[in-house]
This record gives sequence, structure tokens and C-alpha cells, in this order.
Amino acid sequence: MADRIPPGGTIGVLGGGQLGRMTAMAAARLGLRTHCFDPDPAAPAAQVCNRHWAAAYGDGAALADFAASVDGATYEFENIPLAAVLTVEETVGVFPDSSVLAICQDRRLEKAECGAAGHATAPYGAVSEEGDLPEALRIAGLPAILKTARDGYDGKGQTRIDAADAALDAWKRLGGADCILEGVVAFEKEISVIVARDRDGQIAAYPPVENRHSNHILAETVAPAGIAPDVAREAGRIARDLAERMKVVGVLAVEMFVTADGAVLVNE
Repeated sequence: MADRIPPGGTIGVLGGGQLGRMTAMAAARLGLRTHCFDPDPAAPAAQVCNRHWAAAYGDGAALADFAASVDGATYEFENIPLAAVLTVEETVGVFPDSSVLAICQDRRLEKAECGAAGHATAPYGAVSEEGDLPEALRIAGLPAILKTARDGYDGKGQTRIDAADAALDAWKRLGGADCILEGVVAFEKEISVIVARDRDGQIAAYPPVENRHSNHILAETVAPAGIAPDVAREAGRIARDLAERMKVVGVLAVEMFVTADGAVLVNE
């Protein structure tokens, strides 16, 4: 693709949900067209994009046609199947690329990436089989949250564990999937930083915002977050560092916990 998509160019968006819809509307204000790819014929983005590809994410022919119709592509959230992004990348640039998506859609890889970068997270242990539970419980402590490594959002794919003897049943209820067992963090606020990085390595970050949830679903975001300036600077530093470490080209949101003593822990 060209270094820059000119006015009138077309962005492909994998995923046609509310974030895809907002992307299409923002693109239109910049004089750009959008094609969205989503299996749902009634996907929200289909109402506002220039063309909607209503096909399964496993439909290689449809993905190839979609890719050939755009000047560059992205995806609206981290649960887009990695294989679909890899197929599109065979034809056109996807930003952020598939290597970033592979990390962001797997909680185990996310935690490992943060640890390798020296950024604190909640204590956690990986669980792939029944025999992993005792060590994960030792690391995470109780209470803890058992979370599927993939496909969880808005409280889905996770369950709280208050007693060690409840862990096995909880894991079975999640289908015996790959999981992480994460210690409960006594945090005062959950915040997010949105950071953008271009192909020249230039990085910009928005001020941290505070996320408030109801029944595990985001109910309100307050901007800017009511946190101390030094905490805000640390949150921004972490977000920038992760974007640089993963060589993100595009936009990344980093969710974090702020504890009572002002420590910042990366959530996802």
C-alpha cells in the first residue's frame, strides 16, 4: 500500500460492531471510505460503511476479495480471528499487524509481554490442564479470578474463586479451556490510556481516563481520570513503552489498575 491513504481512499475494517461503526463514521469525516467485513448481515457498521462483506471469517475467498478492495486494513477489537487477519495481510497491510493481535487476544501472551517489559500485573498462573491448578493457586492466592485465555470480554469467560476446592469445578464450567488464574487486586480505579504510533515510530498518547463498570460492563468513562499527575505520567509511560515494544502501527488501548498507594498494574 501507499505510505499514506489519500482522501477518497478505502480502509478495510474487520468487524462490524459498534467500534467498527465509529471507525467508519470517523473515516468519513476525513474523506475516507470504509469497507467492513462481518458475518452478521445486520452488523452496526453495515449501516454507515460504503460496503459490507457479510461472510464468515473463515471464508478465504471473501477475505481475499475484501483485501483487494481496500488500501489498508484494521480490525475493530481483539477477538477477530487471527487466521482472518493473516489472510488479509497476504494482500494488503493490516495495522496493527497480526503479531500485535496475537498477543492482545491471548491473556497469557499479554501477561508475558508485560512481564518481559518489566510492567507489573496482578499475580497469575497459566492453566491448560487440571494439574496446573495447584501451582496457579499458589501464585495467585485467594480470592482469584479464573479467566479464559481467549474470547472473554465484559465479564464473560471468567469466574471468581474464593476457595481452593472450587477451582476445578470452575475450570470445568469454562469448558476446560486454556485459562489464567489471576489474583484479585484491591484497586481504587481502573484507568485506560489510548496510544497511537505511526510507521515512523512517532507516538502520541491521550490523557488517562477512568472506567466505571456495572455488572462487569463499562457503564461510564470519565475523562480525564481523577488521578495524581505522577500516576498519570506513569500510566502514559507504560502505554507508550508497550506500543513501542510491540512495534504497534495504529492505536492501542492499555487498561490498568491504580492501587491505594498509587501503583499502576497492567490489566490488559
